[in-house]
Amino acid sequence: MIIKNSKDLIILGNFLSGIIHYKQKKLFAGDSNLNQIEELIFPIIKVLRDETSGTYEFSYSDNLVLISNHETVYQVPLIEFHRNAVLLLQKLKEKTDAAFSIPEIEQFINSFGNQSLKAKSTVKSDIRIVIHDQRTGNQPELGFSIKSKLGGAATLLNAGKTTNFIFKITNIELDAATIETINSIDSRSKIKDRIESIIQKAGNVEFIKTENPTFGNNLMLIDSAMANIIAEALLIFYRSALNKTNDLVEQIIIQNPLDYDLSSEHPFYVYKFKRFLTDIALGMTPSKVWTGKIDATGGYLIVKESGDIVCYHIYNRNEFEDYLFSNTKFETASSSRHEFGKIYEENGDQFFKLNLQIRFL
Repeated sequence: MIIKNSKDLIILGNFLSGIIHYKQKKLFAGDSNLNQIEELIFPIIKVLRDETSGTYEFSYSDNLVLISNHETVYQVPLIEFHRNAVLLLQKLKEKTDAAFSIPEIEQFINSFGNQSLKAKSTVKSDIRIVIHDQRTGNQPELGFSIKSKLGGAATLLNAGKTTNFIFKITNIELDAATIETINSIDSRSKIKDRIESIIQKAGNVEFIKTENPTFGNNLMLIDSAMANIIAEALLIFYRSALNKTNDLVEQIIIQNPLDYDLSSEHPFYVYKFKRFLTDIALGMTPSKVWTGKIDATGGYLIVKESGDIVCYHIYNRNEFEDYLFSNTKFETASSSRHEFGKIYEENGDQFFKLNLQIRFL
C-alpha cells in the first residue's frame, strides 16, 4: 500500500488505531485542548467504511473483530489490530518521504479482503460509527471526517476568490503614483505594510461586502452581522501578529466594533463566531448556497501525535464548537492567485481586498 498524501495517511492511521480501538472499544470525546473527557464516552457498536470495492462493516464478538463485505465475513483477533496500529504509528513517525509503502500493513489489510482504502468520491464522511448513547439508550450512526496531527495541519476553510472581502478606502483619494507605490511594496509582510501605508496617509478601510454574493448570503443566513465580524477579524489579523481565532475574537470584543451592550458580559462575538466555524465544519462552502442542512460528516476524529484519538461531533455541540474555536487560525494565502491585497479603482472609488483562509493548528 502506497501512502501518497496526508489524506491517505490520515485514513490509514484511523483505520488501524481508531476504527478498532484495542480493548477499549469506545471513543472518547475531547475538550478544547484535545484532552479526553473521561465522563463522555461513546461505546462503539460497529464501524462502516464506504470504499470503491464496497462497504466494509466492522463489529465485535468477544476478542474478535468481525469484518463483512458483501457476503464474506472475516474474523480477525482484536489484538492483531492493536499490534498493527502500533507498527503503523511507528512507521509514520519514521517516514519523511512524500510517498512511501508499508508492506506489513498492506499484508494485514489484504488478509481480510480489503485491497484499497480509497473512499468513494461521492462519500462525504471518511468513516461512519454506530455508537451506544449511554444517556438516551439510542444507537445513532455518526459520520466523521478524519484529521491527523501526524501530518500537516488541514484547512477548515480553503482560500479562493470566493473568500475575498472588499474594503473601501475612505477619507482620502490616492493619486495614481501613490497607488502604484503602495501596490509595489513587496516585503515579507506586504499586505500589512500596504494597509499601514494607507492608514499613515490618513485613509480608512471600511468593509463593504464579500466578493462572492453567495458567500455573503451564506454568512447572512448564519447571522446578519457575521460578514462584518469576520471583516473586523481580518483587519486585526493583517494588521497585527495575532492569528489564532480565539485571540482575534478576544481583540474584537475589546474593540466592540458593532457596539453591543457588553455590560452583562453576553458573549456576542464568541457565540456568533463559533456558529460560523461550526457551519463551515458541517458543510458550508463559500460558493454554494447554504441551507443549514448538515451533510453526512457531522464531526471530526482527531488522531493525535501519540496515536490516541478524540472525537468531536455535532451530537455534542458544545465540545465541538469549543474545539473549533480553540484550534483554528487565520492564514495568509497567495495574494497573486486569489487577487487580493492591492488597491484598485472602480466607478471612481478605491478599494482593497483581504482574503480569508482558516487552518487547524
